[in-house]
Amino acid sequence: MQRPPASVRVWDLPTRLFHWLLATLVVFSFASAKIGGAWTEWHFRSGYTILVLLLFRLLWGCAGNRHARFSSFLRGPRAVASCLAGRGSPGDGHSPIGGWSVIAMLAALLVQAGTGLFANDAIFNEGPLARFVSSAVSDRLSTIHRWGEKTLIALVTLHVGAVGYYLIVRRRNLIAPMVSGDRPGAGAPARDDPILRLRALLLAALAAGLVAYVVTL
Repeated sequence: MQRPPASVRVWDLPTRLFHWLLATLVVFSFASAKIGGAWTEWHFRSGYTILVLLLFRLLWGCAGNRHARFSSFLRGPRAVASCLAGRGSPGDGHSPIGGWSVIAMLAALLVQAGTGLFANDAIFNEGPLARFVSSAVSDRLSTIHRWGEKTLIALVTLHVGAVGYYLIVRRRNLIAPMVSGDRPGAGAPARDDPILRLRALLLAALAAGLVAYVVTL
């Protein structure tokens, strides 16, 4: 009887926490914006926290384990075309398509969080940096912020659809490894030791400090 392939660590704890915290806060931000009223203040707080997570992920893309680094999953057009055609190995981390979808999501969220700092709701609330720009600029950025919701909905829909496709058609569960950190039959295990986690904590603290400084200007 053939033994099932052993599971090895692919996603480190900081990457997994980032993923699920970001997903939760994106849903919460969307819901709180729609509810409005007293929830608007929580919408702002959620946006600040998302910005912290995004800054952390940019840093972690350079200092995280090998699968979390941008250099490990950003590939050229040939690799993307091969992936679309179903050729080549999907790899242990992100596929070429998955890698660029990560960048698209991070970019869209950065635009959304950044414009939110300057946006206003034309009633009582405005971002912490709105007073540093003219009302016309604030209104323009508010429009971008509102349209950004549609972009994010489209990207999230594509992301969920891709995960469902891999699960149902390709018989590859992408959700479980992002929960446990381990994937059966993967290659050499990635780092997820206390030193790496301490590095992540320091980078998260740096990101939080930068955001706190900006929103309290």
